[in-house]
Amino acid sequence: MKTQREKEQTEAAVEESFPFRETAPPEGADEPLVTAEESWVVKLEQSVNIFLTESVIMILDGLYRDRNYARFFVLETIARVPYFAFISVLHMYETFGWWRRADYIKVHFAESWNEFHHLLIMEELGGNSLWVDRFLARFAAFFYYFMTVAMYMLSPRMAYHFSECVERHAYSTYDKFIKLHEEELKKLPAPEAAINYYLNEDLYLFDNLYDVFVNIRDDEAEHCKTMKACQTHGNLRSPHSMQNCLETDNECVIPEDD
Repeated sequence: MKTQREKEQTEAAVEESFPFRETAPPEGADEPLVTAEESWVVKLEQSVNIFLTESVIMILDGLYRDRNYARFFVLETIARVPYFAFISVLHMYETFGWWRRADYIKVHFAESWNEFHHLLIMEELGGNSLWVDRFLARFAAFFYYFMTVAMYMLSPRMAYHFSECVERHAYSTYDKFIKLHEEELKKLPAPEAAINYYLNEDLYLFDNLYDVFVNIRDDEAEHCKTMKACQTHGNLRSPHSMQNCLETDNECVIPEDD
């Protein structure tokens, strides 16, 4: 189970707002994310992304106000989509000979694999028990996939920012849930899907359902940081191929609720 210091460091990794950069890139990057002349384009892209994200959040809030596990099932079904949408486009570029570096594909596959296990956990907790929830999640995921493919081909920066918005919402949702239900979650056992994924991979140790949700929340923080790094570097290179690129990104902060 993570220490309090590790939790605080993870919380410091996720931001409340989405600033764009007009300054020089971090050491080792190929180019700045945007120039001053492009700033209005970035503002427009981010405004559209935030509007779309907030619209979806309002719908989910209305439909799943008191049904947390069903909401998480829908959220995790949707959250997986961008990563294999990115992979689809990158595979197409590779097939056509336009791009032949596998590091982005590797990163996005790992993210998709992580989100897949989040989904398995929510299914084991009963989040998919109603057919209407399964239909809504898969219907939304179908259209989200093609929207993400089109967005990624048009502007990878915009697509990564949109995914960052989704991951930030996921982190915030899990964080609030953990704080509201801490004592209850600590009394419940961890799902088998979580034990098989986290313990067998030697990533984390935990004893109960509370620890499971802490790890899921922290996973979302890592996805958020990766999506931000992809925007920052402005090219098709894995952010993990740049030394300390994620560890030094401290611009993501979600303030504590009042």
